Amino acid sequence: MADLSNADAVQEKLPDSLPLFIEEMNCRFGKSTDLVFRFLEIGPFSAAIIFIEGFGNPRFLIEAIHRDLFLFDQLRSDQPEESLRLLQERTITLGKVGEARTFSQVEAEILSGNSIIYIQGASAALSAGTETLKQRGVEEASSQSVVRGPREGFNESLRENTALVRRRIQNSRLRVEQRKLGEQTQTPVAIMYIEGNADTQVLEELRRRLDAAKLDSVLESNYIEEMIQSPRYSPFPTVYNTERPDVIASALLEGRIAIFVEGTPFVLVVPALLVQFFQSSEDYYQRSDFASLVRLLRYFCFALALLTPSFYIAITTFQQEMIPTTLLISLIGQREGIPFPAFLEAFIMEVTFEILREAGIRLPKSIGQSVSIVGTLVIGQAAVEAGLVSAAMVIVVSITAIANFALPAFNVGISVRMLRFVLMAIAASFGMYGMVIAMIILGLHLCSLESMGVPYMTSFAPMRWSSQKDTFLRLSRRSMKKYFGRN
Repeated sequence: MADLSNADAVQEKLPDSLPLFIEEMNCRFGKSTDLVFRFLEIGPFSAAIIFIEGFGNPRFLIEAIHRDLFLFDQLRSDQPEESLRLLQERTITLGKVGEARTFSQVEAEILSGNSIIYIQGASAALSAGTETLKQRGVEEASSQSVVRGPREGFNESLRENTALVRRRIQNSRLRVEQRKLGEQTQTPVAIMYIEGNADTQVLEELRRRLDAAKLDSVLESNYIEEMIQSPRYSPFPTVYNTERPDVIASALLEGRIAIFVEGTPFVLVVPALLVQFFQSSEDYYQRSDFASLVRLLRYFCFALALLTPSFYIAITTFQQEMIPTTLLISLIGQREGIPFPAFLEAFIMEVTFEILREAGIRLPKSIGQSVSIVGTLVIGQAAVEAGLVSAAMVIVVSITAIANFALPAFNVGISVRMLRFVLMAIAASFGMYGMVIAMIILGLHLCSLESMGVPYMTSFAPMRWSSQKDTFLRLSRRSMKKYFGRN
């Protein structure tokens, strides 16, 4: 094994001959047409600049070398190392310059968008940061819009995203650790935390799970989310995601850890608690009384979106005595002639609405919203007139859909949409008794969840009054200080 390792090390070592170096690079990249070789004569030495077209642009690098060619005229042909020193210290004025001593290092630098300068006879090659890959500019976050607050959103560049957070937290204890995941894609992934704020056990657990993640490719942050979340088959998300820098900055200050992935604007946050999915960044940019009112409204909308169809099915199928007499007579009149039971009626309307919602997302933006609104109105009215569904059922499904949209976290809305169908089936089979048992099971399941070892229902179960400053209500900052005995 030792001999084999030595043989591999010798094979990785850069050769003294420029033709051999070019041949090996062509072999490694399969003579790809976008791998560009720019040959130069630097004093008495033959040299080449290697980069990937469209990924790196060494124009300024070449101009700098041509400008300082007189520095190399005094060198002898047996001084290739001196030429490297002059290039690194006198000629190359770019911010990022390093050495690559093996073919693996050269390959990694080129694939990162850098340019390689190889001089015949030198024991190492120089790597210069010439990445020019165009990225989407800093735009407003589309998935988490606010009325008042910053308009900046992350883009697909990992370094620009970490810089947006550093601009908000100008603290030397802010740490960034980078690694590459995906055997084939080698996607840069960075974890960010504030030393002293982040829980060391959570940090070590995250590192362990990232190192244990064996993936062929990482093209979006969800690839990593599925590998680090626990349990993996719960309908509720245990990893939070956002594309807003201010939300990430706030999470870091609270002691959480952010995970950045190259190529996606969505940044992951761990540990994630259930209460976190009902909070919006705008809660902290508005008055505390208004923010508290809106937050209570979100919890109410969560209950509406989850329980309204199943509650309607249960009381109209089994517990009609719970309905006031006047309303019961009205519902009986509406349902006269409806060929389907309440469950099937609700199921048809919910599936139809899900189809319209998905179609509205996939259609072009200019017509997607119009199709969703018009389709819902037309189909709902036509279904009532045709006697397929009752008007009350259309109202129930509409209220459910609108309440679902009021939730600030999209992934929690997906969880509600999945659980809604399960609860509808239980209500159709067992009525209110089945719903009560199902809600107890759901509560036990939530209490059993953890996010990186942190209980998912923290602040709720067990109930801690000291943690209620920012759960159902958002107290004013002055009240928070007074509550904790601060001046």
